[in-house]
Amino acid sequence: MRYIDQNRIKEALKEAKAAEPARIDSILKKSKSLKRLSLEETAALLVVKDKDCLAKIFSAATYVKDAIYGKRIVLFAPLYVSNVCVNTCLYCAFKGDNKLIERKVLTQEEVRQQIEWLLKRGHKRILLVAGELVPARSPINYYCETIRTIYAASTGKNKIKRVNINCAPLSVEDFRKLKESGIGTYQVFQETYHEQTYRYVHPSGPKSDPDNRLDAVDRAFTAGIDDVGLGVLYGLYDYQFETLGLLMHIEHLEEKFGVGPHTISVPRIEPAIGADFTKNIPYQLSDEDFKKVVAVLRLAVPYTGMILSTRETPQMRNELVNLGISQISAESRTAPGGYSTQDNNLGNDTQFCLSDQRSLDEVIGSLIKEELIPSFCAACYRKERTGEVFMSLAKPGAIKEKCDINALITLKEYLDDFASSDVKKSGYKLINAIKSKFSKEKQDLLNKHFTDIDKGTRDTYI
Repeated sequence: MRYIDQNRIKEALKEAKAAEPARIDSILKKSKSLKRLSLEETAALLVVKDKDCLAKIFSAATYVKDAIYGKRIVLFAPLYVSNVCVNTCLYCAFKGDNKLIERKVLTQEEVRQQIEWLLKRGHKRILLVAGELVPARSPINYYCETIRTIYAASTGKNKIKRVNINCAPLSVEDFRKLKESGIGTYQVFQETYHEQTYRYVHPSGPKSDPDNRLDAVDRAFTAGIDDVGLGVLYGLYDYQFETLGLLMHIEHLEEKFGVGPHTISVPRIEPAIGADFTKNIPYQLSDEDFKKVVAVLRLAVPYTGMILSTRETPQMRNELVNLGISQISAESRTAPGGYSTQDNNLGNDTQFCLSDQRSLDEVIGSLIKEELIPSFCAACYRKERTGEVFMSLAKPGAIKEKCDINALITLKEYLDDFASSDVKKSGYKLINAIKSKFSKEKQDLLNKHFTDIDKGTRDTYI
């Protein structure tokens, strides 16, 4: 697997075991100055088991997350448009040889209906998800047409603000078409950075080539897509190795393109229909180690967004939003057309089981209770604050000056248009409490946007 040096990773983990407490304190001090950690420094944090040291890591992660992004948590919903797939990934219900699920590719009319359902609930940001279609079906044309359909859909004055996409690797030419369609972030997860494991769990199909998948991010950058998302599927191999492999991938991107990923996702393997592999996960990641992974990643790449899905329980999600997570999905369905049913764990076409079944309103209410700001903001994409421009604001912690205002604007829009009475009451209380701490200039700016919202304006931002 190109530029993933397994020997360096193993050596870093071996040396990390001898790190003294003073070394850990020095690394955490560097992290709290919002500086990127080296592979070796990250390894030293990953091997920590002492409870007192772990508490220091968690505290530092909370500090860094607040310093970069403030209290805002971005919300989105995945839209699965296809479970047809030519790959045979052992851990996925969509694998091509699984006869237990019903296959479907949504029509454009079905896409529109799904988006209208989401809009009526208050969603504004979409992650488009698809299995790897056979080339003869011209997936890039389908993706671009679907993105146009999503942006064209509306319910009253509400429209989708931004579409991100998680799809199989494309050519540079097709990535250019994807960028022209108006996507925000392109996601592709390596799943595992351990080559032997990669080849075992991906026995056939285009995904069986680990280098093609690794190079997909390079091709996306080459095509002009400067916001990309990486991820590891925790449970396939040792979590310490996987996390350092991910960081080595980031090192490569920063060296070659001057900027790393916009987001990192941290899914754990969940049960999947027809995927016996998921019944006996080889490297099951405990909740405590999972919390450590999230905290360490936040410290290692402090300026990168971190995404958590509804695979995790509400309790775990509530903890992790304070340890480094900055984006979460809500009210998810993992089947094509899934938003027409109320239970995503019923039926034979879901990708995996979900642990958080709460409605969007319940998730927002939970965030507000934690004094976090639910956000549907997409201002950075509109203002072309992507790639290096975004990182120039994120690295020194300047982006939160824009994030908190935009988050409050989108929260007011949600409260006015969709919230239950209890969430609306607690939401306005939170807005007033946060606004009272702003400078007069910042309060005046926010009040101006609030006045526009009261007059019927939607999708306003700075």
